[in-house]
Amino acid sequence: MLETARHVRPLSLRARGSVASSPRKLFSPKAAAAAAKSGDGVRIAVLGASGYTGAEIVRILANHPQFQIKVMTADRKAGEQFSSVFPHLTSQDLPRLVAVKDADFSNVDAVFCCLPHGTTQEIIKGLPRHLKIVDLSADFRLRDINEYAEWYGHSHRAPELQEEAVYGLTELHRDDVRNARLVANPGCYPTSIQLPLVPLVKAKLIKLTNIIIDAKSGVSGAGRGAKEANLYTEIAEGIHAYGITSHRHVPEIEQGLTDAAESKVTISFTPHLMCMKRGMQSTMYVELASGVTTNDLYEHLKSTYEGEEFVKLLHGSSAPHTSHVAGSNYCVMNVYEDRIPGRAIIISVIDNLVKGASGQAVQNLNLMMGLPENMGLQYQPLFP
Repeated sequence: MLETARHVRPLSLRARGSVASSPRKLFSPKAAAAAAKSGDGVRIAVLGASGYTGAEIVRILANHPQFQIKVMTADRKAGEQFSSVFPHLTSQDLPRLVAVKDADFSNVDAVFCCLPHGTTQEIIKGLPRHLKIVDLSADFRLRDINEYAEWYGHSHRAPELQEEAVYGLTELHRDDVRNARLVANPGCYPTSIQLPLVPLVKAKLIKLTNIIIDAKSGVSGAGRGAKEANLYTEIAEGIHAYGITSHRHVPEIEQGLTDAAESKVTISFTPHLMCMKRGMQSTMYVELASGVTTNDLYEHLKSTYEGEEFVKLLHGSSAPHTSHVAGSNYCVMNVYEDRIPGRAIIISVIDNLVKGASGQAVQNLNLMMGLPENMGLQYQPLFP
């Protein structure tokens, strides 16, 4: 798939119109591929378009030659122009925002659902069955609905859909994503952590005990809703841990590592809030399996992700910086020998709003619609 993606024609920056196209048959991956070749497009709805991940979807799709936004919802901003909510995207010709209950999906092929956790299950349950859906909330990430209830404080409201949902960490679940109707887009911390750790666990190169993860995120990871704890005066010139021992991404990370190990994995995970707008770094401390060296970890990750467009390993002692992936769909990582014998340190960085959310969502929907995986995602990192 990646070889195919490298030969995509250059992408052109185009404004997306809200003019309805003529009705046609429901999309299948084969039909989508044919549409791509013919110059026709995939009609998109963005639910929850007034949040950060919704805005990032719109920004990315401005450079996507096949995805055309036809419906945008934002209950509290219903009736407004999108440019009045996000003036930085004023150049885009987009449909007016509507409430979810008023959205017309008759002219839509696929949906990006950017609604808050806990609100998505019932809404997706009510959507037409022909729609391909990528859900950016946590509502379908945990396979065990009892575990979901334990961590999210209420029972799962669409258990029949949970059985259908595919976990969309693209590089690790590509074939499942390609054939899915409903994809649960991973969380940002789980993306930055599982991309390096899952291959190492699966290859039995690290021990399953004493995995310690110190992670740090920009403030946009908390969403756009007004919260006192996220006021400038509360977060400026400082750093603080939050969700200590209780962050909701813990079961998602452990689910992925447990699957890779085929036995229960428990981690020690502490996230921190950094005074920056976007970006995420996860520093992972692991014990090497018997007879394994740090170089073995590096070489295995190198071979695992060789040829992958969006996962890159640095060379030597170079350290990943969040500023080196800002605005892009890249995950950059490196492996270091710890001073403590038998231990290694792995550092991984992503943009929490792109590879950690909206970019990965576009990557997944590209696969689901039979399009080249990198289509519309070839933004290079913005630096400085």
